[in-house]
Amino acid sequence: MKSSRRKFIKNMAGTAAALTAGSITSSFTAKSYRRIIGANDTVQMAVIGCNGRGAGMAAIFAKQPLTNVAYMCDVEEKARQKGINEVVKAGKQAPKGENDFRKMLTDKNVDAVYIATPDHWHAPASILSCAAGKHVYCEKPLSHNPREGELAVAAAAKYKRIFQVGTQRRSWKLLSEGIEQLHAGAIGKIYMVKCWYTNNRKSIGIGKQTAVMPGLDYELWQGPAPRKPYQDNLIHYNWHWFWHWGTGEALNNGTHEIDVARWGLGLDYPLTVNSTGGRYFFTDDWQTPDTQLITYQCKEATVLWEGRSCSPYKVQDADRGVLFYGTKGVMLTGHDGYTVFDEKGNVLKEIKSNAVVDGRNTASPNEGLDAVHIDNFLNAIRQNTPVNADVTKGFKSTLWVQLGNIAQRVGHTLHIDQQNGHILQDKEAMKLWGREYEPGWEPKV
Repeated sequence: MKSSRRKFIKNMAGTAAALTAGSITSSFTAKSYRRIIGANDTVQMAVIGCNGRGAGMAAIFAKQPLTNVAYMCDVEEKARQKGINEVVKAGKQAPKGENDFRKMLTDKNVDAVYIATPDHWHAPASILSCAAGKHVYCEKPLSHNPREGELAVAAAAKYKRIFQVGTQRRSWKLLSEGIEQLHAGAIGKIYMVKCWYTNNRKSIGIGKQTAVMPGLDYELWQGPAPRKPYQDNLIHYNWHWFWHWGTGEALNNGTHEIDVARWGLGLDYPLTVNSTGGRYFFTDDWQTPDTQLITYQCKEATVLWEGRSCSPYKVQDADRGVLFYGTKGVMLTGHDGYTVFDEKGNVLKEIKSNAVVDGRNTASPNEGLDAVHIDNFLNAIRQNTPVNADVTKGFKSTLWVQLGNIAQRVGHTLHIDQQNGHILQDKEAMKLWGREYEPGWEPKV
């Protein structure tokens, strides 16, 4: 069942709202679609993007008290049903399935959305949802490019929406404790931070142009992105490695560790950014680096991110993590706690969680870490309190990694404006600040 903008607008005529591909028209406002939610009211959720992580997170949302998953929205029929089944397994009533999430946005009973689409849809879907009066929980990265991130921040402010970004470590109590110790001087003055992520991904091969898989609305899957022919090695996961839709391993996973580094340092933006690396392991359609080292020079510290998509050798016996180097010691943080060492490497303090987390498997939600972040989001909706990973924090951390990718693509050092994170006096690099859109699909605020 193939969707088109013309058909969609025609089908929606006469409803409470008229939607266009790139914006929600003024037939309704966020205020008119805003339901007042009390501390004891059930939050009505919709999930946008139901394959993989979306389905798993839907189940966790469904298990939360006073929370109902009312919609599962996905452009693929099988994915929608997968998400619906997960909610039912969680003991809740089957949600309604929708191919086009914009139709769901017209339902004034929906309070909030969870977005787990491909990266090129993250910010556009978030902006549309804010404009429709929905609170937003969007997976990382916040956006496909920096300009979209700026628009997402503007949308949350304009429509006064609670906006949580999926950098879940911001809600992890043990890590918060570790960051507090850093800020209190536990390891002295921090002069360097090393972040890393490793995996053992295989080749994606050379794709062939074929008929679109049955049950997939490829037109809507592409959405804001300029149209390209369907190929057989793109969906469901390999779009991550194509610049047209994805953002590479740096944004796919590095965003988490860079967010922790930025949090620990208390920094908004770096001074300069460099990146080296490439696609070294296989000759295939994979466009983004499988090996990448991003270096950030900050005012009083250096930050490094090492990404190895096809080399599973661990660092500090961990597949991912963050090392803070200070003048009086070192702190190692991971997904299960933190350890403080003195200058000679002796353990001063070691705090570990009982939660079992597979650091490489971010596609499958963790009942502990993800549930805590979800709970923070839902409580913020009911009590009108701040979320731990708001859209501004998410934008800045996402931008750091996007700057790394831009430096990689242009092949030279970027100099960064300390007021807004923009790239200074570099027309070539600023061409990658935004992107081209399919006509009529441009995100607007």
